[in-house]
Amino acid sequence: MPNTSDRSNQTPTAKTGKIIKPSKPITPIRQRLMVTWLVWLTFRLLALPILINVFNISSPDIVGGIAWQALWLVPAFILTPSILRGRSPYALLIDSMFTLVYLGASGVVLFTRAYGSSWAEIAVYFIDFVLLFAINVWLFILLKRLPSMNNVVK
Repeated sequence: MPNTSDRSNQTPTAKTGKIIKPSKPITPIRQRLMVTWLVWLTFRLLALPILINVFNISSPDIVGGIAWQALWLVPAFILTPSILRGRSPYALLIDSMFTLVYLGASGVVLFTRAYGSSWAEIAVYFIDFVLLFAINVWLFILLKRLPSMNNVVK
């Protein structure tokens, strides 16, 4: 007797009779990615320099920190439209590569600040790392749910 539990989430197509699995929803992941991306951009551009000014003993300049972060985020600002749309697998793949570079740099900063910095300052860099990690997770899930790039529809 065939196992019907394996086929419970599969539906046959009308013309071919082949069984296909229904695709998972893309919209919730796209929305999570969009919100996380905007939170990270705002955090990195404004909150990080302000919080580092508050928690660091040397009180670095806030305006200089915002200018430095704006310069550092130029590639992220360029990627923002494709991340907010979240439709093109090619663009999201490139976005994923850039965000992995940001994640690596954030991790390096986190580990270099772990020695000799206050716990509050380490927490600020940890939040940045966690936000970037979440962005990369949402990008990975979204890329898995989007249609395949190598299946050309005829």
